Amino acid sequence: MLERYRSLATAFGDARVQYAVKANPEPAVLRALTAAGAGFDVASPAEIDACLAAGARPESLSYGNTIKKPAAIAMAHAAGVREYAFEAEGDLENLARHAPGARVSVRLLVDAPASVTPFGRKFGCAADEAIALVVRAAELGLDPAGVSFHVGSQQLDTRAWDVATGAAATVFRAAAERGVPLRTLNVGGGFGVSYTRQAPSPAGYADALRGALRRHFPGAPPELVLEPGRAIVAEAGLIRTEVVLVSRKSAADPHRWVFLDIGRYNGLAETENEAIAYRFEPVGEHTAEDGPVIIAGPTCDGDDVLYQQTPYRLPLSLRAGERLDILATGAYTASYSSVAFNGIEPLRTYCVSGGRLISAE
Repeated sequence: MLERYRSLATAFGDARVQYAVKANPEPAVLRALTAAGAGFDVASPAEIDACLAAGARPESLSYGNTIKKPAAIAMAHAAGVREYAFEAEGDLENLARHAPGARVSVRLLVDAPASVTPFGRKFGCAADEAIALVVRAAELGLDPAGVSFHVGSQQLDTRAWDVATGAAATVFRAAAERGVPLRTLNVGGGFGVSYTRQAPSPAGYADALRGALRRHFPGAPPELVLEPGRAIVAEAGLIRTEVVLVSRKSAADPHRWVFLDIGRYNGLAETENEAIAYRFEPVGEHTAEDGPVIIAGPTCDGDDVLYQQTPYRLPLSLRAGERLDILATGAYTASYSSVAFNGIEPLRTYCVSGGRLISAE
C-alpha cells in the first residue's frame, strides 16, 4: 500500500495527494498514510473522525463530497477542515453560513470516456453554471480556489484527463475574466489497477496529465490535487473465500456453478454488471485441468451472481469446503459490505504488516 502511495506521489511530483478514504477506511490504513504524509479526501463526518483519530491534521483533510447536510459542514468546520467541494448554489450558501471563509472548489461535470465504473451524471455541474458559482462564492466571502472533476472509477483511458482538463481550463479563463482567479485543479481519482485487464502505471497516468496541463494551461499550470483511493489500496488486500457448493444445472451444461460464501452484499458490490473482474487463485493442490465456471454468491437473491458473462475457468478438482483467494480486493470491499443481509456478517478485515497481524476487526 505504502509503495503504491509513494509511487503515485513520486510520479506526480509536486501534486498534493489526498487518499480517498471511502476506498478503505481501515484505521491501520489511515495511520500508515498519515505517517507517510498523505492528505485525505473525506466524504462524511464519520470519515473526518476516523482520520483525526488516526493522527491526521485537520488541514490535511478535504471534504470532497458535494452532497452534505448543513450539520455535516458545521461539524467539519468545527473540527478544523477548511477545504470543500461544491456543485450547487444551495450547498454553497450552506458553506458560507457554516464554514465562513472556507477554501472551495466547484465540481465540474465532464464528458470523459467511459470508465469501468462510471458516475454518470450524478456529480458536478456544467461549465456555465460552474463559472457563475465561483463568482458567487467570492461574493459570499468564501475563497474560490479552483475546479475539481472525476473521470470515473477504474479509468483505463488516459485521454479522459485531457478532455476533463480542457473543460476545466475554460472555467479558469472565464472566472479570471470576471475577476475571480483560480489556482487549484483537483483531478480526482479514477487511477486504475490491474485486475484481469492491464492498467496504466502511475508514471503513465502522470505523463498523460502533464501533457494535458501543457496543452490547456500553456502558462503557469495550477496546483494539482489527486484523490486516489483504489490505486493505493486495491492490491494491498485479498479475500479468502470458501466454496459452498459446486454444481451443474444439467448434465449437458459445460459450466459448473461455483457458489462462494461471499457475494455482492458481503463486499463484492463492484461485481455488479461484472464491472470489476477480480482474479481468483485456488488455495492448495489442484489438478492442472480446468473448465468454465459461473461464480455466484451465497444469498437468496437471484441477482447475487458475480460472473456469468465474463469467462472464468477453475480447476475441475475444485470441491465444496475448499478455498479461493480473490486478489486485489483491498478497495471498495470492506467499505461496501452490507450489514448482515441474509444474516451473513459483514466482511472481517485483517491488517498484516511485515508478515505480522497488526489488527483484526
